[in-house]
Amino acid sequence: MALVTTEQMFKKAYEGGYAIGAFNINNMEIIQAITEAASEKKSPVILQVSAGARKYAKHEYLMALVQAAIKDTDIDLALHLDHGDSFELCKACIDGGFTSVMIDGSKYSFEENIELTKKVVEYAHANGVVVEGELGKLAGIEDDVNVSADDAMFTNPGEVEEFVSRTGVDSLAIAIGTSHGAYKFKPGVKPQLRFDILEEVGKRLPGFPIVLHGASSVIPELVKEINETGGKMPDAIGIPEDMLRQAAGMAVCKINIDSDIRLAMTAGIRRVLSAQPDVFDPRTYLSEGRKEVKKMVIHKIESVLGSENKL
Repeated sequence: MALVTTEQMFKKAYEGGYAIGAFNINNMEIIQAITEAASEKKSPVILQVSAGARKYAKHEYLMALVQAAIKDTDIDLALHLDHGDSFELCKACIDGGFTSVMIDGSKYSFEENIELTKKVVEYAHANGVVVEGELGKLAGIEDDVNVSADDAMFTNPGEVEEFVSRTGVDSLAIAIGTSHGAYKFKPGVKPQLRFDILEEVGKRLPGFPIVLHGASSVIPELVKEINETGGKMPDAIGIPEDMLRQAAGMAVCKINIDSDIRLAMTAGIRRVLSAQPDVFDPRTYLSEGRKEVKKMVIHKIESVLGSENKL
């Protein structure tokens, strides 16, 4: 099998009323867990890399690991740059073998966002790569993304048609109430996605793939286990999974999941180190972390994305 773009993935997802999980990767164990889960569940999957992860693991290592995963699992994979913040970064990933890139110009004015996004699209399309743009600003902190609650901004449905037509983007990330990072909402605050915005965007862009960022659910059991083994994570509420499933049945074709992967990995590792404080073999605790990530991805495929048996 091979590295592929998301074009056909999104077409099938839109028509089938499900979404594809875009899981952030940082190391070998996480890549193995995600791709093994997708292979077993016969689910399409997107591996995505933040600028921080690319800096940490190095581009060449990540590319080699992804190619190894394709050979090991015998499934097609899309490799996506998450939150590219410059033309130069997007170009480096395109030149280096990524099949999809996101250019996040949401911090700029509408016109500046269009100008930057169009520049990336022109280069990407000339090289057979697809592009995700963004309108609206999600609150939260995750890697290089840091947006305060005061600066967050819902997507204006009245702008989406012009943005898509002038930039030529292949998919669009919108802000309807999700939030980056693990600390999304305080206990007692009921998260609520703006399905009215999503519905209006879907009407204005029929058949066009929409993306949700900041869509981890912050599984309470994992937070509790991390804290019971010495962690100090505050109580937090993520995005309810039934809301994500509802979004997947509408225009949303790609749902980004990062924080839940980190929580699963951390909980697995802490479980081993807490029970076996003398262990010093990384394979022992990393294996448990990998097992928890795989379990998490299978859960998302089955219960949230609806992408099982869609290959």
